[in-house]
Amino acid sequence: MAEHDLRAVAFPTLSEAEITKLGSCAHASLKRYRAKETLFHIGERDFKFFVVKSGEVEIVDESGEAPQTITVHGPGNFTGEVSQLTGSPAMVSAIARGDSEVYEMSADTLRQILNTCPDLSDVILQAFIARRQLLRESEAFTGLRVIGSRYSQDTFRVRDFLAKNRVLFTWLDLEADPEVDRLLRQFGLAEADTPVVAACGHKLLLRNPSNRELADAIGVHRPLEQTVYDLAVVGGGPAGLAAAVYGASEGLSTVVLERTAPGGQAGMSMRIENYLGFPTGITGSELADRAVLQANKFGAFLSVPTPVAGLAFDKAYPVLELDGGETVVAKCLLIASGAEYRRLGVDGCEDFEGRGVYYAATFNEAQLCQGADVVVVGGGNSAGQAAVFLSSHTRKVYLLIRGGDLLKNMSSYLVRRIEQTSNIELLCNTTIRRMTGNSHLTAVEIVDSKTGQEGTLDVPAVFSFIGAVPRTDWLPPEIERDAKNFIRTGPSLAESPHWTVKRQPFILETSRPGVFAAGDVRSGSVKRVASAVGEGAMAIQLVHEYLKGM
Repeated sequence: MAEHDLRAVAFPTLSEAEITKLGSCAHASLKRYRAKETLFHIGERDFKFFVVKSGEVEIVDESGEAPQTITVHGPGNFTGEVSQLTGSPAMVSAIARGDSEVYEMSADTLRQILNTCPDLSDVILQAFIARRQLLRESEAFTGLRVIGSRYSQDTFRVRDFLAKNRVLFTWLDLEADPEVDRLLRQFGLAEADTPVVAACGHKLLLRNPSNRELADAIGVHRPLEQTVYDLAVVGGGPAGLAAAVYGASEGLSTVVLERTAPGGQAGMSMRIENYLGFPTGITGSELADRAVLQANKFGAFLSVPTPVAGLAFDKAYPVLELDGGETVVAKCLLIASGAEYRRLGVDGCEDFEGRGVYYAATFNEAQLCQGADVVVVGGGNSAGQAAVFLSSHTRKVYLLIRGGDLLKNMSSYLVRRIEQTSNIELLCNTTIRRMTGNSHLTAVEIVDSKTGQEGTLDVPAVFSFIGAVPRTDWLPPEIERDAKNFIRTGPSLAESPHWTVKRQPFILETSRPGVFAAGDVRSGSVKRVASAVGEGAMAIQLVHEYLKGM
């Protein structure tokens, strides 16, 4: 969409009839602000939604060196963007330009409007999505600032966490950015203090924070609102998010506990072309963004980062044990914790993780190897998507597969795309034997398993997609797994010693009644985004059936 068209979607003007309808959908307070009074500040939590009746409201970006005006809302315009629904802090400030009158609504009231006034809901949600896109694409918007070295594993960890959680930030590279020295002096810091995270001008400064410390400081993590839910979902990938949308929309009090960021493995894909309804493709990040917004619209509660450490049972109720000692009790549990890519396990690999070895291929990683040669390892769709994406950012992509036929595990459309991309070179029957470098990866030694021929590729980056390991190590013996630790589900579990009721298990039910599994973590599942979404949605119908019998 052209920027002009995007801005038209982002900043619509409501008609008198729409404003009247909005007032009839929910109780809105009429407030008056004098010139230069602030409606909400950058970083503020639980900030209100405003519709301008008269006067003007200026939206200001205060995250950089000097305040910048993003837009000015006049009569019929409204404030807000995605943060309004997700519970994240305000990314900007809103200031009355002159004496102004506005209708003020809480986030709960806004959610009520979105669920009861479909026409207004479409206008507001499309505006929120478009505004976030404009901020993401703006070169003038700073957001958080991350100062650190491209060769630091902690810098990569911080950048990776922010990128996966769709937090807008600007990275200042110690090795390449001329602003770094000045900023470090301004903050009274040295290179040894990095990585540093700065926000809101000089209001927030964190030195090498853990992911949880960072999440708490910038408002990504929200405290749980209650301890007993109708449905708890472990995992915020496609299956978990689909369950959250359907569960919350059907009246179940629903919580999603996600250990890192919404989206799962799919959230790291730069182009999904075979997902129904998106003929031109969609990035995993966009899909996750929209799903999170949808889940929040219906009232699901997403808690990130919230690793689950264990599972116990109190009579019929599952009890989830969280890192830090908190517990969450639910009437039903859906395990959608997904799987993670296997480590390469070759000599030197562990030392270079985050400094040349990566398990995702997004803009975050592509920034580190612009114009260089890179290696992608794997023969599945994720590896194919990564190779095609990286080919537009690097000089050359070596695609290494253990077998001799790329069509064996990869969709034919991706194979054709790879064959038609001149700077992708396929190396069949090839594995990495060793990785070398000093502060970062500089080369890999490879071997052809058929001929025994050895070689060296001078590359600063290896991207690995070599199969998945399920995230099931936190589960007790009551949840039966197969030989590869994927969760077993379905009627065959009726013979399990852990099955305690007379009926047959539902198709997605585990060996424990009321505990379901969906998506990549489930034994025998189809490893596709559409399949995971379908299972997550189907699980809700089974949850209703289970709750009827309680």
